Amino acid sequence: MAENRSTVEVDGRRLSVSNLDKVLYPSDGFTKGEVIDYYARIAPVLLPHVEHRPASFIRYPDGVESKGFFAKNAPKGTPEWVRTVRLPAPGSSKDREELDYVVVDELPTLVWAANLAAVELHVPQWTVGPRGAVRDPDLLVVDLDPGSPATIVECSRVAGLVRDYLEADGLHPLAKTSGSKGMQVYAAITPANDRRTSDYAHDMAKALEKEHPDLVLSRMTKSLRGGKVFIDWSQNNAAKTTVAPYSLRAREQPWVSTPVTWDEVTACRRPADLQFRAEQVLERVEEQGDLFAPLLETGPPLP
Repeated sequence: MAENRSTVEVDGRRLSVSNLDKVLYPSDGFTKGEVIDYYARIAPVLLPHVEHRPASFIRYPDGVESKGFFAKNAPKGTPEWVRTVRLPAPGSSKDREELDYVVVDELPTLVWAANLAAVELHVPQWTVGPRGAVRDPDLLVVDLDPGSPATIVECSRVAGLVRDYLEADGLHPLAKTSGSKGMQVYAAITPANDRRTSDYAHDMAKALEKEHPDLVLSRMTKSLRGGKVFIDWSQNNAAKTTVAPYSLRAREQPWVSTPVTWDEVTACRRPADLQFRAEQVLERVEEQGDLFAPLLETGPPLP
């Protein structure tokens, strides 16, 4: 089947887009064109959170109900104006020792990626300098993963515990939904190496598990997760990435990993309370601005 291609100009860059009517969310009818449109419109608040961070994409060229694939290496035919940075590949992919990661630092790059059906955008907690030098993490993150029958409702309770812990240590935590089952809590920090951030998050997880053993789990053993919320402290490892703020997720609907207020977290009583579609997120940003903007400033040091 021939592709329906056209050329568009985005901020002075010319790029080809194709198959805009192709449905990427079959249960919802959300098309590739709508994916591109969402990313173009959310770019002003998304880009500051991913620039200088090597990106990994999860691509779904046949739609989100098909098997997607993780894409770390810049694909053949990547435009020369797309910024890439060559870095060692943690865990090595197909025996590669290094990969050319895309750095999404401008709108044309974001639109180009969306046209590749890069539905999800994931980034690490560290950045790279203008010449590709790897810097220490400037973010602390804990990923809250509910074990069935627990849901994001239980995650909200644990997020409150994480918030109290971090605030007691002088940090300023913020929360976002994962756009899937759980949520994440972030805090901006004075840059520190990933062993330091991982150890701190692990210590917190163990302390909260000790205080709330019926609700919190710090161990990775999946058989223990039923009805509890696993605090995944390992997301601070330099080899790990976390779904970016404002990224779409490959779920049955075009849900988004959405920054939320602590009032919204506290008020959560059912999963639908913290599920936001692409169009809702655009409306929220129009009304509230970027709730994650404080993360763009250097935070306090870890205690």
